[in-house]
Amino acid sequence: MSNSDPTDIAALDRKQAEAAERNHHSAKEEAEDIKWLMSSKRGRKIMHRILSNAGVFRPSYRSNALEMAFLEGNRNQGLALYAIVAEHCPGRHAEMIEEASKA
Repeated sequence: MSNSDPTDIAALDRKQAEAAERNHHSAKEEAEDIKWLMSSKRGRKIMHRILSNAGVFRPSYRSNALEMAFLEGNRNQGLALYAIVAEHCPGRHAEMIEEASKA
C-alpha cells in the first residue's frame, strides 16, 4: 500500500523526475555498453551472431502459425537490439556487416 497523497502534486512531480532520471541513466549506460561491445572485432562478431540467431537477416515465414509467431518474437527482440546498435554505432554497424560478409 502506498503512503503517497494523490493531491500532493509536488511529491508526484518529484517521483516523476526521479523516474525520468533513472531511465535516462539506464539508457545512457546501455548506449555506452553497446559502444564498448562494438568497439572490437570480437564484439562485433558476437553481436552479429546474436542478431543472426534472432533471425534479423532472414524471413521468418512458416506455414505453421505458432512456429512463425515464435520466430517473429525472436526476430522482434533482435530488431530492437539492431536498432540500438544502428543508433549508437552507425560506423561500427556497417563495419560489423562488412566483417560478417567476409567470414
